[in-house]
Amino acid sequence: MAIDSTVKQQLAAYLKLMEHEVTIRVDAGDDDRSQKVLAFVNEVAAMSPKINVKQGHLKRQPSFALDQTGQPASGIEFAGIPLGHEFTSFVLALLQVSGHAPKISEQDRHRIEAITADLHFETFASLSCHNCPDVVQALNIMSVLNSHISHTMIEGGMFQDEATEKNILAVPTVFLNGEEWHNGRATLSDLISKAAGKTGPQKIEQDWINQLFDVLIIGGGPAAGSAAIYAARKGIRTAIVTDHFGGQPLDTLGIENIAGIDYVKGEQLMTTIASQVKKYGVAVLEGQQVTAIAKQSQQINVTLASGDRLQTKTAIIATGARWRTIGVPGEAEFKNKGVAYCPHCDGPLYKGKDVAVIGGGNSGIEAAIDLAGICRHVTVLEFAPRLGADQVLQAKAGQLKNVTLITNAATQTITGDGRVTGLTYQDRATQVIKEIALDGVFVQIGLQPNTEWLPATIDQNQHHEIIVDAKNATNLAGVFAAGDCTDSAYKQIVIATGAGASAALSAFDYLIRS
Repeated sequence: MAIDSTVKQQLAAYLKLMEHEVTIRVDAGDDDRSQKVLAFVNEVAAMSPKINVKQGHLKRQPSFALDQTGQPASGIEFAGIPLGHEFTSFVLALLQVSGHAPKISEQDRHRIEAITADLHFETFASLSCHNCPDVVQALNIMSVLNSHISHTMIEGGMFQDEATEKNILAVPTVFLNGEEWHNGRATLSDLISKAAGKTGPQKIEQDWINQLFDVLIIGGGPAAGSAAIYAARKGIRTAIVTDHFGGQPLDTLGIENIAGIDYVKGEQLMTTIASQVKKYGVAVLEGQQVTAIAKQSQQINVTLASGDRLQTKTAIIATGARWRTIGVPGEAEFKNKGVAYCPHCDGPLYKGKDVAVIGGGNSGIEAAIDLAGICRHVTVLEFAPRLGADQVLQAKAGQLKNVTLITNAATQTITGDGRVTGLTYQDRATQVIKEIALDGVFVQIGLQPNTEWLPATIDQNQHHEIIVDAKNATNLAGVFAAGDCTDSAYKQIVIATGAGASAALSAFDYLIRS
């Protein structure tokens, strides 16, 4: 399989950073899939004298393992071809196996090295999944640093039969020693804690506790990133605390409505923002959940789930929103077993199958268009009498022969036996209950603000959105808010970034006046 010229150019630059020789052990047969994997490995090896290739026997065929030449096995394997979003996972694994130390905190390194149990992880991933690389890269790092740990990334599209056999309908799905262990996005800290049997929140370093920040930004999406950049450029002590950096754009395949940018992937946008945040020296604390915020005299205290407390002069709440659930019987029961919320991540697992999309807004119709290229048939169910998506999207969906658009449809139940097999909906015009046989349901009915943790002292509207004024100030002096967690009329990335900038400038103005 030929590597794209742009990717090849990037890879060539990274391969120059290899410290020691790496041997790639390949288990490949004569079938077409094996030959593609073998061609990929040979093409990579031909780009560096520090890479050797030899035949080996692995659990899956086709697959390959990465080992530092002359050293014990690293435990890192790839079943499939790690391109797409997993290309970075492959490159990092190659560098780390060659001797490059992973860029993680000393605390995380010590926690990994302290694990004494034998742990073999297997992650089913999709090359189009934005969340999978974080999990794959974290488990690879754990394998590099601890000989008791090993990890195999399994490309779900190439090993679809195995994914079906194991009832995997969402990625990333991680198996530990043969048993299903984890689903969905997770940070390195999360996975270390879970592997060590300590699933509770982790304490933070004393340096964070001892500092008094000028502005502390709670959240990791576009609004938070923009706020951090604008605040840092003012020369004030700025920090971000979040469970993960990226926010909702990580679930967005393509963005085409930002002025001056014709097209950008959501992950690419947030990577760029993260680089800017780092460039301006913003302190970022990931893997933490904020549980409370309170004002004490001229200081604002922000409490974490671990019980640790951060201190700041001003705070910006930019916690964003999450996918809203429909709340019907079967939705929770079959989550990750046919009920999904990210068509870009989980869509490839439904290749050649019948699915439904709940929601006829922009996100729903965009999901239907994307899924139509993968699935056998897509049925869109919209509660309202008319679709709410932009006309250009409706027109495009209407031209697809394998997409059916149904309005006035109230979803009643999602049915199945271990996995989704169908759903029922009521035709609101006739009150007739109808059934559809399905393999998957993608819920796309909008967002719910992440504000449950907020105290009553911060005003919210009936939708639990934070009420802000024209300067993005809340009713609590020194506390500002921006993005999808607020009562802004429209939920768009460009609006969130603008609001983040406004909140940061307002926080700076508050500081110099008080």
